[in-house]
Amino acid sequence: MTDEKVIDPEVPPSGAGCAECLAADGWWFHLRRCARCGHVGCCDSSPSQHARHHAVATGHPIVRSYEPGEDWFYDYTSDQVLDGPDLAPPRHHPLDQPVPGPKGRVPRDWERRLH
Repeated sequence: MTDEKVIDPEVPPSGAGCAECLAADGWWFHLRRCARCGHVGCCDSSPSQHARHHAVATGHPIVRSYEPGEDWFYDYTSDQVLDGPDLAPPRHHPLDQPVPGPKGRVPRDWERRLH
């Protein structure tokens, strides 16, 4: 299920962290990368769930994990994990970026704030 209409392996990620969280001084648990446009958003366990909101707003249903050591894809419409092609680098957030992140913005009680 690597339809070229929903996955563009040539598009680089939008940045090192969730675009919306960075703009709003927010924080995230894990990151997801849109397989179509490269938008980096926070996962469904994160307080703001920006990756899913991006998928709904844009019609880009497939994300890839943006975590080191993870190469799985996920389709929000079918609720299934998928295989997919290699995407343009970088393939994960910077290794020195903490999880959760970004550094300095994660509240002490972050575990209680997860979905």
